[in-house]
Amino acid sequence: MVKTHFGIKDLENLSNVKAHTIRIWEKRYNLLEPDRTDTNIRKYDLQNLKKLLNVAYLYNAGYKISKIASLDSAQIQALIKENINGLDSEYMLNVFKSAMFEFDGQLFDATLKKLLETKSFREVFVKIFVPLLNEMGILWHSGTIDPSHEHFISEKIKHTIISFSDKEKKISTKPGPLFTLYLPYQEIHEIGLLYANYELISAGYNTIFLGANIPLESLTHILNSKQRVIFVTYFTIQPENDNLKKYLSDFQTEVGSKGSCELWVLGNKAEKSSKNTKNLKFFRDITLFTDHIEKFQQS
Repeated sequence: MVKTHFGIKDLENLSNVKAHTIRIWEKRYNLLEPDRTDTNIRKYDLQNLKKLLNVAYLYNAGYKISKIASLDSAQIQALIKENINGLDSEYMLNVFKSAMFEFDGQLFDATLKKLLETKSFREVFVKIFVPLLNEMGILWHSGTIDPSHEHFISEKIKHTIISFSDKEKKISTKPGPLFTLYLPYQEIHEIGLLYANYELISAGYNTIFLGANIPLESLTHILNSKQRVIFVTYFTIQPENDNLKKYLSDFQTEVGSKGSCELWVLGNKAEKSSKNTKNLKFFRDITLFTDHIEKFQQS
């Protein structure tokens, strides 16, 4: 069953407002109206969650809780609109959270469209989607959100990246390597790799997207037909830390020795892997990767 009611600890995790503070706001200002279980434990519905997200935004913007608590929902929304400066990232994160909890694809799409009126897709991805996905991962592991919520938002972001990649595709006349993007065996987190593919396509390079669960020996087939290849991968959960050095060594032995190629590694495990060498490059975040592409174009 999809989660539609939340404990006070869930609200703390989602709003970054301490549970103790939430209780005080309830007691003094009747800010939220939780249901109670038979054992008198607070349970909050989606409306309570959405209200707290909006209240937290205004509170962090400098408004006193006594003033916010005196407003109805329409007045709170009006005050938020007055205070959003350049489509404030914190507020937009909360809107995407609301879309996630209500499985509201139209709200997701409308919010994205509004953001893109003033921001590039790169800005939206780096400043909104990356923090959102990081938070979703933490919330999923803590049990605050249901797996269906995490999958909904992940799939919406995936399809968004693919759509923007398709719009950027063009027949490249640029001399250079063929970029081949893949995830290692048992690595399933595709979003970072999809975005790397978008950046490469936007820069005018030809790419092949192989996706998840690609064993090293399969990469040699690319080298059989292409003269110069740069493999791009994303390490999120695989390889496990104890196997990182072995994986890179195996790449050199099984793939690097078969032709002219490099391996570019992104993800949080990249910084734990090794230092850059002639044919191994590591990028711990997407901004370092995009900066490198720009320099690579000029070389």
